Amino acid sequence: MLEENISFETEDIHFELTNYQQVKAWIKQVIHNHNYELGELTYIFCSDDYLHKINLEYLDHDTLTDIITFDNADEEGTIEGDIFVSVERVKENAEEMKVPFDDELHRVLIHGVLHLLGHDDTTPELKAAMRKEEDKCLSLRSF
Repeated sequence: MLEENISFETEDIHFELTNYQQVKAWIKQVIHNHNYELGELTYIFCSDDYLHKINLEYLDHDTLTDIITFDNADEEGTIEGDIFVSVERVKENAEEMKVPFDDELHRVLIHGVLHLLGHDDTTPELKAAMRKEEDKCLSLRSF
């Protein structure tokens, strides 16, 4: 039996996730609803600069992004990974889309999980399907 563990860490910024126990329970619910087991899942909240460096170094992309997901799972049907989130980018996206910061943050958090569950967003069609799945997951929140 895997030990389920979701942790929230920071790099180069100060950030505290609100309602982190409820967020953990919600993420676990989404994972189990997709019939996956949860191993170790680490969220690392960071700055645009920090995430930009990771984007360049590991993905060879010279762009800003709100999230980068690294899949560390060794077994099929298991979720394990590191999800880097630019708090600056999430805040800017929330302002642009005129949505509450926590709603956009939760969308990004679950977006990373959906990537680990095998969802892709490399085409307009796949992006639309990913957004629909994000909305479905967001509707499961009870907080």
